[in-house]
Amino acid sequence: MSIIKLNNRAVKDATAVGSITGLGNLVFISRSTASSSASVSITSGINSTYKEYIFMFNNIHPATDDVFFTFNGTSDGSNFNVTKTTTTFGAYQNEAGNSTNLFYDTGDDLAQSTSYQNLVVDSVGNGNDESTSGILHLFDPSNTTFVKHFIARTNIYHDGDHTFDNYIAGYFNDTSAITGLDFKMSSGNTDSGTIDMYGVL
Repeated sequence: MSIIKLNNRAVKDATAVGSITGLGNLVFISRSTASSSASVSITSGINSTYKEYIFMFNNIHPATDDVFFTFNGTSDGSNFNVTKTTTTFGAYQNEAGNSTNLFYDTGDDLAQSTSYQNLVVDSVGNGNDESTSGILHLFDPSNTTFVKHFIARTNIYHDGDHTFDNYIAGYFNDTSAITGLDFKMSSGNTDSGTIDMYGVL
């Protein structure tokens, strides 16, 4: 049995928070901004350059109350209907502090479905201060041998004044390259918010 020994040289060139080299660097690719948008489609920049892509959602605000923030993939650049299998769970607490729960909701899972996947396990409010933010990781989308895994972590300001911590994971069950993603609300437009895309070196 071999033993791997780490020392302070395993993490190098740490000059500031967020600028650690040697462990993988984030390379900013693009920013998509929603403004009363039916959907936000990202169909360029997802290719074989990087083995992992990260999408950061910032204050995604729906125009309609009590809706879900969702996404889907494309392998042809226009049809967002890739077959996927997913699982989700979450936790919540309300503002009064008298209602908490950790739960698994089968209604948010997909099994060999081409439907859009929820990125939140409950609905987002459309009040002026309500939104959702989070991160989606897409792994090796250009690989034509394996399925394409993804994981997401989001938080929402629920329309019932709860915070929901959401965990979503799954895979696009397709060996074709995933060339784009589409993000939209389950009903109505996305009033505002940004989605930043990064490649991971």
